[in-house]
Amino acid sequence: MDYKNQEEALKYLTRRALLKNAGYGMGSLALGSMLSENLFAGLMPDGQQVPLPQPHFAPKAKNVIFLFMAGAPSQLDLFDDKPYLRKHNGELIPEEIVKGERFAFIKGTPKLLGSPYEFTASGKSGQMISNLLPHTQSVADDICIIRSMQTDQFNHAPAQLFMNTGIQIPGRPSMGSWMTYGLGTENRDLPGFVVLISGENNPDGGKSCWSSGFLPTQHQGVELRSQGDPVLYVTNPDGMDAGTRRDSLDVLKELNQTALKSKGDPEIASRIEQYELAYRMQTSVPELMEIDSEPASIHEMYGTEPGKKSFANNCLLARRLVERGCRFIQLYHRGWDTHGTGETDAIDKNGLPRRCKEVDQASAALIKDLKQRGLLEDTIVIWGGEFGRTPMNEARNNSPFLGRDHHPRAFSMWVAGGGFAGGTTVGATDELGYNVVDTPVHIHDLHATVLNQMGLDHTRLTYRYQGRDFRLTDVSGEVIPSLIGQ
Repeated sequence: MDYKNQEEALKYLTRRALLKNAGYGMGSLALGSMLSENLFAGLMPDGQQVPLPQPHFAPKAKNVIFLFMAGAPSQLDLFDDKPYLRKHNGELIPEEIVKGERFAFIKGTPKLLGSPYEFTASGKSGQMISNLLPHTQSVADDICIIRSMQTDQFNHAPAQLFMNTGIQIPGRPSMGSWMTYGLGTENRDLPGFVVLISGENNPDGGKSCWSSGFLPTQHQGVELRSQGDPVLYVTNPDGMDAGTRRDSLDVLKELNQTALKSKGDPEIASRIEQYELAYRMQTSVPELMEIDSEPASIHEMYGTEPGKKSFANNCLLARRLVERGCRFIQLYHRGWDTHGTGETDAIDKNGLPRRCKEVDQASAALIKDLKQRGLLEDTIVIWGGEFGRTPMNEARNNSPFLGRDHHPRAFSMWVAGGGFAGGTTVGATDELGYNVVDTPVHIHDLHATVLNQMGLDHTRLTYRYQGRDFRLTDVSGEVIPSLIGQ
């Protein structure tokens, strides 16, 4: 329509059109901020490298590997030795301890369950570690064992979400997403946040555990598969060669850039970057996945078998990803839910010992391998699950197998590298292992401390969404000085 002047044009500007145009303008402002700070390493239109976001202060670490034991390993059989519990094995727990307590499966007043496994004072530090983990015992002086972890959730899916995103409901960004949002990634040919899965199945919390939530979608965790195509739909389909693929992407890029100029939607910029990353991954990912190129001594150290899906293979891939500048790598290994309803989920028999055998050698090998390559000082390695297990036998339906119910009040994890205090044990539980009695470490505190070692102040790493600022630690969390030797 040809308007004679601005006053005439205003007559035709509806309220809806005004809000729409204002919204586009705000989107453009947001996009400008994103392009300058929050995209991961790429190229600007003039061919120059996009500068990485800067940490809030000098970091002690550059990368994180989170070895997530989905299902919750039993701390009382692995890292928190309780002689008193063994002494009173089979006795009823004092009723006043569990009065009013809510459990996932335990009914009535349960009996105490002492660990059937021996512990050994390991390394020069003498850390008490179960004989189920002989390889982990060999790196005792490199790991900081936290015996006083606490969470707010006692069912698997919400507890896994809480450990990964800081809240128990889906829709929030995961820790890996916050890391790439705050720091970017150093390798523009690989995702900054990679997920590797082994064990019985996917985690109970599903893909929400590595979601980018309301952050731009380039911060989403990318799952790499150890069998078949490493990434679904990245391989060219039959009849399409690299040149045709490139031409198709160029056309898509032009269309998306036109839409971006028209609508100002920041997600369109994310889409453009993700298409380009997928194209580059066609070359970078196959080379990354070729673990058979590693020397025989490395395969022997990790216990890897190229071509098979295993936790060991994923640990080796994690080291290769760190070498290539990937910011956050998360390994999920499911199968730790030891209720004792049968032989395969029991504390004894083929339950817990089998899970330990699947991960022990490779977890320790990862620490040793990073250390011998000079990478451990820059890499934080976290090992643990979503909550702990009860000091009482679950005995569901009078099962003859030993099992422990879910326990959020007190559990154990370990952390190595990145300035964490190796060879130390932080926190303590009571003589039954039921409650924390020294240096409680909430999940928000762990998140705050890990971010701190990466050079990020957890109170300043925020993203504005729906009218308020959000952060990984919500409105809680403190850096725990003893975890980092202070």
